[in-house]
Amino acid sequence: MAYPEVVIVKQASITRHYTFNIKLKNITRLCHTKSIVTVNGKFPGPRVVAREGDRLVVKVVNHVPYNISIYWHGIRHLRSGWADGHHTSRNAPFKPASLMCTTSPLLANKALSSGIPASHGLEQLFMDHLSSSQGAVNLTREWFNVDPEAVINQSLQTGGGPNVLDAYTFNGLPDTYKMKVKPGKTYLLRLINAALNDELFFSIANHSFTVVEADAVYVKPFETNILMITPEQTTNVLLKTKSEAPNATFFMLARPYATSMGTFDNTTVAGILEYETSSLTGSKNHPLLKPGLSAINATNFVANFASKFRSLATTKLPANVPQKVDRKKFFTVGLETSPCPNNQTCQGPNGTKFAAAMNNISFALPTTALLQSYFFSQSNRVYTVDFPPFPLHPFNYTGTPPNNTLVSNGTKLMTILFNTSVEGFGNFDPENDPPKFNLVDPIERNTIGVPSGGWVTIRFMADNPGFWLMHCHFDVHLSWGLRMAWIVLDGKLPNQKLPPPPSDLPKC
Repeated sequence: MAYPEVVIVKQASITRHYTFNIKLKNITRLCHTKSIVTVNGKFPGPRVVAREGDRLVVKVVNHVPYNISIYWHGIRHLRSGWADGHHTSRNAPFKPASLMCTTSPLLANKALSSGIPASHGLEQLFMDHLSSSQGAVNLTREWFNVDPEAVINQSLQTGGGPNVLDAYTFNGLPDTYKMKVKPGKTYLLRLINAALNDELFFSIANHSFTVVEADAVYVKPFETNILMITPEQTTNVLLKTKSEAPNATFFMLARPYATSMGTFDNTTVAGILEYETSSLTGSKNHPLLKPGLSAINATNFVANFASKFRSLATTKLPANVPQKVDRKKFFTVGLETSPCPNNQTCQGPNGTKFAAAMNNISFALPTTALLQSYFFSQSNRVYTVDFPPFPLHPFNYTGTPPNNTLVSNGTKLMTILFNTSVEGFGNFDPENDPPKFNLVDPIERNTIGVPSGGWVTIRFMADNPGFWLMHCHFDVHLSWGLRMAWIVLDGKLPNQKLPPPPSDLPKC
């Protein structure tokens, strides 16, 4: 297969200004009306347009009666910790009736698309690069007739799994999503899994995709009939339509991939791909064709699909894989339990409460923002830096769980020196597996799926000073404590140091 030559257009960077008014808005779906948090009153959220290398200045005004935070997921920007993060776990939140400007420099060395500025409870915004390519944005998300915060809070209180969603949606629409196309054209589809708790398959009947980008990084193109996207992952694909308008319309379907015993919504969301036609009758009488989707637990397909992702690794877009590793970490991630409080009935395994942990440590949210505590040397009784570099109690990590599944709770962090090359994750053979690592063109992603009962190895360069979370993107697992944090220490040069906080930074 011939790979395309990708050229990044160089131009003078500019500063772009946006205003986010965080507002409540009544939305009706499935015959239920509820109030949701929106940006500028839009659902889905507004589009933010920028070029690589630009500087974004965003004024955030909180008009809702509770705290919110802005989290720029998938956007690579250095020395920006004050403008990016979950509240308390990194920064203080935007309080009701508060205003703050966030500044984000966007790096000019990667493809930039499909980034999601988001907040827990806010509907996602879509960040796009300027491009002549025409395409469609498909955000597959969950819809709850009740407040999703209430769903999570109930789960935390009872100790059981969360109630399942009421429906999946394409682009949050109340009715069937339709995408009209012309014959003989190639469309760029930007696909985002904006669901809270579900990995999703996606397919269009009688059509195939050419995958060209994942998490804002160009990949070696490959073809597939079915996609699988984990929560907050993005995938850009080319869809080539048929040369002539067929006498049919085509279902677009998405449904979950699940391997655990927990509850999930085993339903399918449907949209329609419709060819534009000059016929007076249009496509009303055309048959509606349905695609084949993988089985709910099609782990072999998922593993094979994931193995196809490779970075371009060209001269213009090299794969900068750390060849030398300075520090190795061994992390286990999974679900565990915590004791049921006295005088309470809990719905977790054997009357306990569900918990989640990394190396048996379930992360406890602090009441003081961690980045501020670190910068102003006020970490005493806020966090400790003794997160274990390996599991404290060894067992068969991908086999039968141990009898004792109780977690330890704590706000434990790990420090690493600037420009340290880190390798982590895995239950693998340290003798035979490392020689098999792909150090030539591995995929570069901001979100990676760890297979159930399996392992993944990642390497990264610690070149962004500050405080950075590593966490699960299943919202319920995150709420149960499946996260830890790295403190990346300052480097020696001025541009390798965390700058002071802005004057309008919210206070805890």
